[in-house]
Amino acid sequence: MNPPSPAPGAPPPAPSGPPKALLVGIGAAVLVVVAVAAFFVGRSSSGPSKGPDAQVASGPPGSSGSAQSSVLQALPPAPGKPGQMAVPTEPVRPALWVDVYAPGKVREALAGNAWVKEQLQKPLGKGFVGGWAPFLDTRGEELGASFKGAVFDVMAGQFLAAPFRMVWYSGENRAGTPAIIVPEPGNTTMAAFDSMSQVVRRSELTAATCPGGEGEAPSEGFTLQRWLIAEQTLWAARTDDKLVFGRHPAVVLQGLCEGHLDLEAPQGVDVELGFAPEPLGREAQMLTHVMGVANGIRLQFAVEGKRLVGRGISGPVADEPRLDSAPLSDELLKLIPEETPVVLVLQLKLPEQLDKDSLKAFWSGKGAAVPLRTRQVAMVWTPRGDQELPSEVALLWGRPEDADALGQLFSGPNKMEYATLCGHRVLASTPDVLSRLRNACAGQVPNLLNAAAPVVQGLRAPGSVSFGVNTGRLLGTLMADGYWAQVREAGSSKPQPRAAPPEIEAARRDLETLPYMGLRGTVDGNRLVPGGFGS
Repeated sequence: MNPPSPAPGAPPPAPSGPPKALLVGIGAAVLVVVAVAAFFVGRSSSGPSKGPDAQVASGPPGSSGSAQSSVLQALPPAPGKPGQMAVPTEPVRPALWVDVYAPGKVREALAGNAWVKEQLQKPLGKGFVGGWAPFLDTRGEELGASFKGAVFDVMAGQFLAAPFRMVWYSGENRAGTPAIIVPEPGNTTMAAFDSMSQVVRRSELTAATCPGGEGEAPSEGFTLQRWLIAEQTLWAARTDDKLVFGRHPAVVLQGLCEGHLDLEAPQGVDVELGFAPEPLGREAQMLTHVMGVANGIRLQFAVEGKRLVGRGISGPVADEPRLDSAPLSDELLKLIPEETPVVLVLQLKLPEQLDKDSLKAFWSGKGAAVPLRTRQVAMVWTPRGDQELPSEVALLWGRPEDADALGQLFSGPNKMEYATLCGHRVLASTPDVLSRLRNACAGQVPNLLNAAAPVVQGLRAPGSVSFGVNTGRLLGTLMADGYWAQVREAGSSKPQPRAAPPEIEAARRDLETLPYMGLRGTVDGNRLVPGGFGS
């Protein structure tokens, strides 16, 4: 369900399903965005905004974990200056972004994909499009515009015809919704923008500077337009060489202040996902530091026929790589349940003698040369769509002899469950997580050795970092959790249903038919060579 459109300058409502134009234009990347954003961020969104003075919890799209409340104050026009935007004083940083290099190719694949076409006729697809359907289905003739056909055709066929970026920002003033940036739209697209603006623009805000004073604003400032069709609001703006769209004026301003984007596609890549570790927090910073990878890591995808497929993980690594290359062992594949939504496996070079001091010296680069041993380390995670549920994560360490050292390294306040299973030292967040791993190791439930043959083959291929996402299981679980969380929040005094409605169960089953997607990066000199696999 889509909440009402926010008033000009007010915080946006809680993030909801993207409009149909985005489904067709970048829908192929949405599944990956959800999975990876959940993996790196693990944040949940707040409820609907409560008025122009409300605060909005924010963050890149994710699933569950403990809620982290970073808020965006309302940005109404400054007193006495109607139409003047109160520009945030603190800068923001791009945290997560999706570059769509071949929008037409992706759009055609999605439009021709049998699963997508089927779902758009079902409650799942209709809920995904939500209240944006009337917006996008409105025709130019109904608006008295110079263009003919639906608004959707103009937005998907012209505004998003050139390569574009969808970016989520992080910082004290992030809005929780993405900005869509088209860096080189061309004269025809600019003309279409002006034509659309003439008939759907309802108000404007002006901003004299960029957030935090970072970025270059024109002498006359930026002009942000509020478009309104069928009770849905979209903010839009243009400069001489850029178009920006968003649900909230703050993200549009942030997009306008971004430097020039050079969206040049790597060979054989149609969609690319990137992230910046620093804005995403300590977990992402620590992970990339341990791996010895620099800024510039990308998850790459391509369109093959009517499907999105993984191309792999690409990017620079340290001059002295901390990652080795090896296939995933059968013992590890036997230990991981087949239904696990997210798996990350690293082939880490670590000191032979493992302790806090040796690791600190090794990772800082200040330690003397010490003997190294490659350790296969996996993290398995089941993101949940309800922040009240406990974290379901486990660390699988490929050398049980390090058990004492691991006990010291992970001796923090969060209680862990320990066991040695299938030749791995296991640290699990809950007894239930440990029990699932134990059952997989014992063959009592299907494990990754029972996965589809291309998935097993891909996991067994030599690699330095392997990232697997069971998209069906991931999104089905998040959707079901979200439903039950809403039921609980509706009021404890009401009788709670014993089972989800048939349409919720049907939507979950449809999502669970989605394929497994795997990405791999293999160290070669000072870079990761990408490779992909999936079902």
